[in-house]
Amino acid sequence: MSATKTFRHGQILRLISGGHIANQEDLRRRLARQKLRVTQATLSRDLQELRLVKTNEGYRSGSGLPEEAATVPPLTRALREFLLDIRPAENLLVLKTPPSGAQPLAAAIDGAKFPEIAGTIAGDDTVLIITPSRKSRESLQKKIEVQVK
Repeated sequence: MSATKTFRHGQILRLISGGHIANQEDLRRRLARQKLRVTQATLSRDLQELRLVKTNEGYRSGSGLPEEAATVPPLTRALREFLLDIRPAENLLVLKTPPSGAQPLAAAIDGAKFPEIAGTIAGDDTVLIITPSRKSRESLQKKIEVQVK
């Protein structure tokens, strides 16, 4: 998967988890505001690859998936797909990913709105999570590790 496609997928997941997206045109416009220009055909393929379906409430993970996968939240799915290693450092948590995996993982983490997180920074293959204290970092690390299992 190319870096652009991985990033676009992460942005689509972020937008969908952040609010009501009525249709593909609405999603395409929101992506365009972020300087991500996509055709309707590309967007259709992205939605299919991400296994998102249109519901009365907007796009969601869903109906064509096995029951277990339909209940997997976006963060859990992103952690399982992109997380290679977790490295704690005092009040910091460093998450290693494959190349181009940091952006979609960081978007999913930000979307989860963990109270322990002061901020996140994503590079190409590394996400840096900043917490206010070592204790909050330990709490967050446990929450992340539970979701990966």
